[in-house]
Amino acid sequence: MLKIFNKNIKKMLVKDAKQITGSLTQTSKMPGKSYSLPAWECKTGSKLRLIKGSVCGSCYALKGNYTRYKNIKEAQYVRLKAIKKPAWVAAMVAQMQTSKFFRWHDAGDVQDLRHLLKIFKVCELTPNTKHWMPTREAWIHKYLHKKPKNLVIRFSSHMIDFPPMKAWSTTSTVVTSGSTCPSPKQGNKCKDCRACWDPKIKNVAYGKH
Repeated sequence: MLKIFNKNIKKMLVKDAKQITGSLTQTSKMPGKSYSLPAWECKTGSKLRLIKGSVCGSCYALKGNYTRYKNIKEAQYVRLKAIKKPAWVAAMVAQMQTSKFFRWHDAGDVQDLRHLLKIFKVCELTPNTKHWMPTREAWIHKYLHKKPKNLVIRFSSHMIDFPPMKAWSTTSTVVTSGSTCPSPKQGNKCKDCRACWDPKIKNVAYGKH
């Protein structure tokens, strides 16, 4: 069945795939493309935004270009709606056949279990792509045994300067000092760093900004 599914995916043109999923995003910082959803629709994040000292309290995806340009927010909601389409998995796979690295999500988060399992399927069908997904949805932990090996899920600590969650093998934190992410010293670019995608890296600490 997998071989048949892959054959059908290859027949889908990228331009047709974009009509199904909405366009992928390409940030200047990262080595590959990503998928951006509206941060306004984050399940846990929406609650954390109301808590002083939380990472989500100063969410970058709720300011700057994300709100300055109307078309960016509109495109995010197009992608959010597209997740429910039956052909979403095939269309996502068709667009990343040559991608070496991919990020889920540069804005937004997993919506529900169906969404998560669809992401797992996309990763499974793109074995040559290394996937990274930060999340604040703790319920995902019980489904990690279903996670494809080429996907690194990092549970992000909710509060600034909080330690990483011990139950997770890969995590990320936001700190006021002691960051391990080299991006700020490299023109806000990953350059040759791939720590976020590396399952051997236990925690990635980002500097508060």
